[in-house]
Amino acid sequence: METAIFNPVQQHLLKMFAFDGSEERLSEVKTVLSDYFRKKADACLEGLWNSGKLNQAKLDELRHQDLHTMLKK
Repeated sequence: METAIFNPVQQHLLKMFAFDGSEERLSEVKTVLSDYFRKKADACLEGLWNSGKLNQAKLDELRHQDLHTMLKK
């Protein structure tokens, strides 16, 4: 059996939620984390759009590509 090695973020979350493992708490944590990463992604995409690195033409081009194949390379 392999031993899991947790990174500092995982260790902190485990300690933080060791006292309340309810389904309600899990749902709240999922919502908070999802919102946090959505906001980070939105800010990144907005920066790309404002810099001109991303535009409607590039989005249209991506729509016709098989991204799964591209990611496997």
